[in-house]
Amino acid sequence: MSAGALITGCTSNDPKESEQAASNEPAADDKPGKEVTIGFAGPQADHGWLNAINDNATNRAKKYSDVTLEITEGSNDTAAQIGQIETLINKKVDVLVVLPADGKALTQVGLKAMRAGIPVINLDRVFNTPQAYRCWIGGDNYGMGLNAGHYIGEKLKGKSGARVIELAGIDNLELTRQRTQGFDDALKNYPNIRKVARQAAEFTVESGQAKMAQLLQAQSNFDALWNHDDDQGVGAMRAIEQAGRDDFLMVGGAGALSAFQAIKQDNGVLKATVLYPPTMAASAIDLARALGQAKGIGGMAEYEIPASITLYSAVVDKTNVDQYMSTGFK
Repeated sequence: MSAGALITGCTSNDPKESEQAASNEPAADDKPGKEVTIGFAGPQADHGWLNAINDNATNRAKKYSDVTLEITEGSNDTAAQIGQIETLINKKVDVLVVLPADGKALTQVGLKAMRAGIPVINLDRVFNTPQAYRCWIGGDNYGMGLNAGHYIGEKLKGKSGARVIELAGIDNLELTRQRTQGFDDALKNYPNIRKVARQAAEFTVESGQAKMAQLLQAQSNFDALWNHDDDQGVGAMRAIEQAGRDDFLMVGGAGALSAFQAIKQDNGVLKATVLYPPTMAASAIDLARALGQAKGIGGMAEYEIPASITLYSAVVDKTNVDQYMSTGFK
């Protein structure tokens, strides 16, 4: 038999046959199924985005009568978080969802869970090896910077000698480096634009205000600012208002409710923000439930959940802010 015949034999355009195949594929839905106990471990919620991660996970679990959520207190101390995860392993939860304070430092405890037969959903900050998790789901830091750069690039496309500045996050984090790299790569498409300054803050209101004040003092003339994080952006906006500056456009990052509200009001420099959606925690609970029930996920043909899911970093501006308002975190 020829290769062409083999391909023909394995492919059907018969709608009845396709429908039958699809109907046989187990996909998770809202109907109660097998009871699943999910252990959830994340860092200390000392940041609006991390608070939203916890809220999304907790609220999603409440949606399912067949899910019991065992949630840890949360810690930024890696040893403490390892201990919390080991407690969940000893409790023999069905599935673990882990947002590690440090992916590299917690890789071994992820491996320990997997070897104990407890599948792990690795949330956002990735472990060092795929052997430490069954599925990774998280945001696209590079894409976040890329989309911020393209948004600014298009807004300044007709301006000769345009100047932009960047208020980054914590510099020793890989995610910050990825966001900056994406931003820089996007700006390469716009030869009229030059990045003239960059400061690294610490994802806090206080650091955002202090570092933005330094940028404003050093740069008397620029056309656009990209700020990596909406929480530190609250401080950045304070510094901008105190300096009486309104001669540039600002793009934020993450998707805070305060940013959405400012974008909707459209009476300040903040014109857009690039999402890093904390709803990923709700999706992680969905994935953990499907995994615990040995099901795939709706809308996909496969019997199993994916090995990796990267969420898109959408740009939210005044044209679509109403659509995203309910997802904004406080």
